[in-house]
Amino acid sequence: MKFYDDILGLIGNTPLVRINNITKQLKIKAPIYAKMESLNPGYSVKDRIGVSMVDWAEKEGVLKKGGTIIEATSGNTGIGLALVAAARGYKCIFVLTDKVSVEKNRYLKALGADIVVCPAAAKPGTPDHYVATAKRISEQTPNSFYPDQYNHPANPAAHYHTTGPEIWRDTEGKITHFVASIGTGGTISGTSRYLKEMNPAIKVIGADPYGSIFKTYKDSGHVPEPTPYLVEGIGQALPTGNADLNIIDEIINITDRESFDMARQLSRREGIFCGGSTGTIFAGALKVAKDLDENACVVFIVCDTGEHYLTKFHSDEWMKEKLLLEPQRITGALIAETKNADAPGSLVFVSPDETVSDALEKMNLNGVTQIPVLEDNRSVGSVRESGLLTKLLADRGLLEAKIADVMDKSFPVLDADASLVEIKSKLQKHPAVLIEDFKRITAIITRSDVLDIQR
Repeated sequence: MKFYDDILGLIGNTPLVRINNITKQLKIKAPIYAKMESLNPGYSVKDRIGVSMVDWAEKEGVLKKGGTIIEATSGNTGIGLALVAAARGYKCIFVLTDKVSVEKNRYLKALGADIVVCPAAAKPGTPDHYVATAKRISEQTPNSFYPDQYNHPANPAAHYHTTGPEIWRDTEGKITHFVASIGTGGTISGTSRYLKEMNPAIKVIGADPYGSIFKTYKDSGHVPEPTPYLVEGIGQALPTGNADLNIIDEIINITDRESFDMARQLSRREGIFCGGSTGTIFAGALKVAKDLDENACVVFIVCDTGEHYLTKFHSDEWMKEKLLLEPQRITGALIAETKNADAPGSLVFVSPDETVSDALEKMNLNGVTQIPVLEDNRSVGSVRESGLLTKLLADRGLLEAKIADVMDKSFPVLDADASLVEIKSKLQKHPAVLIEDFKRITAIITRSDVLDIQR
């Protein structure tokens, strides 16, 4: 029989996958390979350090049978530790910020972990900061182990002993550039130390979000004031013990927009379903590779799976809300689905046989000033509050008139897949457009709805 003793045996030995379609379009000659850490059993690179840090704690007698693992995490290290806890019979408590995706939060709970959520805005050193909270809980919990992934030597050691040798082996020593993010610093520091021992000429590039301190800190020695960014799990507000910036040759800042766009492109065009930090790293890899020839060999880390972010940047609605969705992805259906929360939940309309009084009542109840006139789900006209009131000033008796007798021309009808450009073109001449999905009119889009997505 061939089997693993437990789930932890599946950690590591992740494959390299060549990037093809994106590099071809960009005319990049250098081969770029993705190190598929999303294929670990917990779907992230952090599985490696989870088992490494617990192995250390068991060997040193810090963690005993029935103990509790307590850590501050953006989710993935917690998942890696929770796998170990499940396999070896430990309890675990993880402290997250409210920036962490709901998918990772639920995943941790599904693995049996207890979760404490702290505000992402809490500054390092304050009692509400997630690291300070995790330390405090650990101090108050008997027989507990606080790994402190930011400073624990078993973090980079895991990558020195596994990730680095795997990349060297699988590229047959041909790797010329290694690109990774900088979070705790363990992945990039441990992997790079091994690779540079094998070949000091290998260039190491750190991809870091704008708002993180690492680039400025490396370039000037000054720790800048951090600013908020949306990518999860990478970057820091303060230097960390495991981030060896001396081994990193260059740090490239990447915007949230670039990060999410590249992650989405990897999913749509290469079939590599990944998280936002992978998009950050891949954006950095592309910037590096554009000046290289076919003799180079660029390897970048795929940190985790896109399944952890289905309600975040893999959601068009979330991207639209954050004003990050590329214009060509904004369709009539998307605008209609994500209209202002105060908008009616379903299409408000009147039939030709209803009265002016009925129409005004519907507009008043739903807080709208214009509605379509539909008959057998076909648009046959439109009415606007201002027009009706003008006519009523002249003839109060029109309150009981049929809509068919007073309605204006129909609003244009566009397909649900109509682009933002098409919608804006129609709205130049008409106050609203109707959206049709499978021959059913389902929504109305006004000028103010389009302005909302461009604010």
